[in-house]
Amino acid sequence: MSGWDEGAVYYSDQAQFPESGTDAAAATPSRHTILRKFKEFIRNLETDKNVFPYRESLINNPKSLLVHLEDLLAFDAELPSLLRSSPSDYLALFETAAAEVLQSLRLKEQGESGEMKDQGEWGFWGARGGGLGAQYISKLIKIAGITVAASRVKAKATYVSLAGEEPCPIDPWIVVPDKSKYVDQQTLKLQENPEDVPTGELPRNMLLSVDRHLVQRIVPGTRLTIIGIYSIFQAANSSASHRGAVAVRQPYIRVVGIEEVNEASSRGHAAFTKEEVEEFKKFASRTDAHEVIRSKIAPSIFGEENVKKAVACLLFGGSRKNLPDGVKLRGDINVLLLGDPSTAKSQFLKFVEKTAPVAVYTSGKGSSAAGLTASVIRDSSSREFYLEGGAMVLADGGVVCIDEFDKMRPEDRVAIHEAMEQQTISIAKAGITTVLNSRTSVLAAANPPSGRYDDLKTAQENIDLQTTILSRFDLIFIVKDKRDYGRDKIIASHIIKVHASANKTSGDSRTAKEENWLKRYIQYCRTECHPRLSESASSRLQNEYVRFRQDMRKQANETGEASAVPITVRQLEAIIRLSEALAKMKLSHVATEADVIEAVNLFKVSTVEAAQSGINQQVTLTPEIKQAETQIKRRLGIGMRISERKLIDELARMGMNESIVRRALIVMHQRDEIEYKHERRVIVRKV
Repeated sequence: MSGWDEGAVYYSDQAQFPESGTDAAAATPSRHTILRKFKEFIRNLETDKNVFPYRESLINNPKSLLVHLEDLLAFDAELPSLLRSSPSDYLALFETAAAEVLQSLRLKEQGESGEMKDQGEWGFWGARGGGLGAQYISKLIKIAGITVAASRVKAKATYVSLAGEEPCPIDPWIVVPDKSKYVDQQTLKLQENPEDVPTGELPRNMLLSVDRHLVQRIVPGTRLTIIGIYSIFQAANSSASHRGAVAVRQPYIRVVGIEEVNEASSRGHAAFTKEEVEEFKKFASRTDAHEVIRSKIAPSIFGEENVKKAVACLLFGGSRKNLPDGVKLRGDINVLLLGDPSTAKSQFLKFVEKTAPVAVYTSGKGSSAAGLTASVIRDSSSREFYLEGGAMVLADGGVVCIDEFDKMRPEDRVAIHEAMEQQTISIAKAGITTVLNSRTSVLAAANPPSGRYDDLKTAQENIDLQTTILSRFDLIFIVKDKRDYGRDKIIASHIIKVHASANKTSGDSRTAKEENWLKRYIQYCRTECHPRLSESASSRLQNEYVRFRQDMRKQANETGEASAVPITVRQLEAIIRLSEALAKMKLSHVATEADVIEAVNLFKVSTVEAAQSGINQQVTLTPEIKQAETQIKRRLGIGMRISERKLIDELARMGMNESIVRRALIVMHQRDEIEYKHERRVIVRKV
């Protein structure tokens, strides 16, 4: 490493090992013996009768060789231990063996070299990920994480041609670039998986160096497992406070093998046992599968059955489609929860973060456009620009939970438009032009502008979000804190029961087991099942969509205003995705008419109700409303004020219905006869 001998490092020439170490060193096989064993392994390993996988792989692809250390261990138990203890020496020896075997197996063609120009790619054996210390330096290690940044590809010299100057100065050598040999090299930044980072701690990062055929394979947001040599280097921009510590070096990993562990279509590649598969198929055949899954969604939250069903659909997702013309249709479902405080919106987000195989939780107020999408950052040492992915890139193949969605700045909210529909993030900054994947579902929670949902306002006034962002949500729920004696009593009993049983060990273990089962079932369904609509379901869905559009057009004509929540072709696609998600819960490859009916009902109680929520501009004056209006004017003189609750209670004692009184107040407020003050708790008579 450059700069390793800089500064004053004092040492004494003392024996570090006992004399028996000489015998141990002598017992180590010679390089010629190891080379011969490596060649025998590649040439002679037979996994089945007359099946030689590494020999055939080398002939078919002479530039790289994927080696599984389990096979090497079965062939010779000594070789894996040598690779793990001194990878720098024996990896190069293995490459030499592969090149010689290739040369002997295949006749040289014109223009083809027998040299393996690309490094062998290695399989994975053992787990050495957590707590990397000094004892692992120069050892072969394996860690998993998510890439958050990638640099540009550079040229690294492997063979340098030098020429002398005339006359000969102190440093006579100059490099001849045209006669030198180079390989591609790239730097990556690996970060701990978000779900593995404890609350209150920052995720740890590790610098990766990849070269040759491993470059440009990984983009930010990719989850992977790497195997490499744990190495050290001296940072070029060491601060003044660290320059005295001449023996302190920065760690990095020289990667020799990469395995991508996530596929966006399946939210993570996972292996399932035969018993698990049988259990999943047995569960999917149950007639009440939908109800059981819904009951496992946030069991600590009372009620909100439709929201739980929507969250279940979001976790399972629809089917991603690639059209013949190259257009991709998203299968991920986006859900918005809008309503009063203390209605468990954030609890749903936290549950999804814990249950989804891949999830990132963030708050709207503390999130910027760059933090959600991607940013271009200048490296402090090399002064070069590199790409760093944000939350929606890191959650590729999973769910992004955004709390306080309404508190985001409008310019930051606009940045996720492309990510929510096209599921890509386009970057064109500092000379870097690229497209990153953000194949994620979005679960967002928001409050109305006044803090609480106001039934005396129109839907447009309560839903203070642009139509462009609302149309990208498949389901929009208005969550209200309704004041009802019977319901409040049941909710209070449920919450007290949850608190009373919170510290019971048996309950905790059972809950954790159910959550893990649900997570595994979601992974299995997303991996194995990609439903499509049946013909009858398609016909039913077409009729329902046309009827929705007609109802919205009729409402717009009656009120004179466009709907706050648009019903467009995106909503038609939303119902298709919901139908596919419901079919996927039962491991069905066909979404039937029953699935469409259930999806339409879910769409009605969410998005359609949200579009029709609040008051209409025109209120029909019935005799009951006129009578209530007369009593209000008799009770409240011009210029007087009274508590709304007190006024309603007084009129209720006179035998008037509370809803009739409220509608009379709405009419008077529209005429500007009364005015609300103190957060609509006090009414003032104006005329």
